[in-house]
Amino acid sequence: MKWIKENSLSLAFLVMFLLALAGQAVAGRLDFNDQQRAMGDQPVSLWEYVASSDFAVNVAENWQSEYLQFFLYIAFTVWLVQKGSTESKAVEDAGAESDEEQRVGAHATPDSPRWARSHGLRLWLFGNSLGLVMGLIFALSWAAQSVAGQAAYNSQRLADLRDPVSWGSYVTSPEFWNRSLQNWQSELLAVLSMVVLSIYLRQRGSPESKPVGAAHAATGVES
Repeated sequence: MKWIKENSLSLAFLVMFLLALAGQAVAGRLDFNDQQRAMGDQPVSLWEYVASSDFAVNVAENWQSEYLQFFLYIAFTVWLVQKGSTESKAVEDAGAESDEEQRVGAHATPDSPRWARSHGLRLWLFGNSLGLVMGLIFALSWAAQSVAGQAAYNSQRLADLRDPVSWGSYVTSPEFWNRSLQNWQSELLAVLSMVVLSIYLRQRGSPESKPVGAAHAATGVES
C-alpha cells in the first residue's frame, strides 16, 4: 500500500491512459465499421482495427502533439519567463543556472545521481536528458504518424479509384499538415492558458498552483 501511495499519481494517469486507449479502439472500430458498411465493405474485428493504419495514425498524431508540447515547454522555460506564473522560474533565474545551483560536478551531493557527478559529455547528456527524450519521442511518433497516415490516406485514395501517393508526397500534403497543425494549436493553447491562468487563479493543495494567499506577481512559487 505504501508503494501505491508513493506512486499514486503515475498509476492514476496510467490507468486512465489505458482506459482511454481502449475506449478509443472500441469507439474507433464502431465508427470505422459504420463507414465500411456505407461503402458496401465488410466490417472488421476489434483486433483488425487496432492493427490498422487508421487506428495507428489517430494514436500517433495525438502522441506527437503531446510530446511536442512537453519538449517545447521544457526547452523554452530554461530561458523564457512569465512574471507571476507558477509555470515559470523566477525572472532573475532565467538561464541554465550555475553548477552550484544545479548540484553537479564538484557541487554534487552524496545522494546525487552518478552521472550528475561526472563531467563532459555524460554530464551534458544527463543534464539535458529530459528534453532530449521528449524531443526524440516526438520525432518518432511524428514519423510513425507519417507512415501510418500515408497508408490510411492511400487506402482511401484506392477506394476512390485514385492513384496512391509516395511518402514524400504525403508528408508535404495538406492532409498531413492539417492533421499535425490542428493538434499543435490545441496543445500550444493549453500551455498558454496554464501559464497565464496560474498567475491569477489558484487551486488549493496543488503543486501546479501558488498558495491561495500568494501575490499575483509571485513567480515560480508553488504550494
